[in-house]
Amino acid sequence: MKTETRKDEIIKTAAKLFKEKGYSAVTMRDLASAMGMKAASLYNHIKSKQEILKEIIISLAEEFTHGLELIQKSDISSIQKIEEVVKLHVNITSQNTFGMASLNNDWMHLEEKLDYYLELRSNYEEELRQIIADGVKKGEIIDENIEIMLFSVLSTLRSLYLWIPKKDYLNPEKLSQELSTVLVKGINKKID
Repeated sequence: MKTETRKDEIIKTAAKLFKEKGYSAVTMRDLASAMGMKAASLYNHIKSKQEILKEIIISLAEEFTHGLELIQKSDISSIQKIEEVVKLHVNITSQNTFGMASLNNDWMHLEEKLDYYLELRSNYEEELRQIIADGVKKGEIIDENIEIMLFSVLSTLRSLYLWIPKKDYLNPEKLSQELSTVLVKGINKKID
């Protein structure tokens, strides 16, 4: 297991502050205060608030991209792939709700990495759209509007960061199963 560095601590604290106050309202002085250090000391570990935001958002976007690539390559049904996507979102979100808030709310503040982020996001949506379309083609998923199905799944998964912290105890495996049941039974042609 990787040891957490001071930079990791700063990024984690910043993500929490970004969620609480919003990226634009947080200053490096606020971050230094939350870390119990002088603002000048932060610059020994991090160049700017923008670097922190980039680190949070890009690392999460790349984690989702990598996870979906593995799911797409697997030899399982489209329904099972959607269930795996749900599990991917629950696992990543439950481990980093503050970072997910930045991913969902602050991505537009990215500067030099904005185009890269938007490309990752677009590709992710296209891959998930393809899973749904393949499921329709194979008769596993109802032949309805793919965009509405995509929107329904993604909007639920993207808002998990709001819901998960409100739970005293969370079993990610159980949540993944229950959420998959709810999301998939709505589109699964073979309802038991």
